Amino acid sequence: MRNHIKSFGFLALSAIMLSACTTSEKVEVLDMEKVKTEIQAMEEAYAAGEKAKDADAVAAYYSDDAMGYSRNQQPLSGKSAIRDNIAKGIAADTTGNYSVYKVVDLFAEGNTAVEIGSWTKFDSSGTEMENGNYMSYFQKRDGKYLCVRDMSTTTSPAE
Repeated sequence: MRNHIKSFGFLALSAIMLSACTTSEKVEVLDMEKVKTEIQAMEEAYAAGEKAKDADAVAAYYSDDAMGYSRNQQPLSGKSAIRDNIAKGIAADTTGNYSVYKVVDLFAEGNTAVEIGSWTKFDSSGTEMENGNYMSYFQKRDGKYLCVRDMSTTTSPAE
C-alpha cells in the first residue's frame, strides 16, 4: 500500500511539473470577412481619392516606408515619392477616366495581409478601357492596415 501511495504521489507531482512547463500560446483567429471588408474599403478610398484628384487621400493607403512597383516605371521608395508620383499623374489627367479596384483573394495572418486584386479603368462615359491585376502587402500598424508593398500589371499588350 505504501508503494502505491508513493507511486501515486510521484505521478501526481510529475503531472503538475509537466503541466507547469507547457505554455498555452493563444493564437488569434482572424475574421477573414472583416479583414476583406477593411481592405476593400481601403481600395474604394484609393479610387475615390484618384477620382477626386486628391493625391493625399490616395497616399493615405501607404505606410511611410512603402515601396511601389508600378507598370513601366522604376520602383518608388517611400510614401512621399509615391504621393508625388500620384500627384503628377492626377495633374496630367484631363480625361475624367477612373479606376475600380476589387479584392480577388486575400491571405492574412497576425498583423499582415496579402491582397490579390483586379483593377479596371473606365472612361468618363463608363466604357472599360483597360484592366489588370495587382498585389498589395499590408501590415497592421496602430490598429490600421497600411500598404507596405504593391505591384500592378496590365492585361494590355506592351506598345
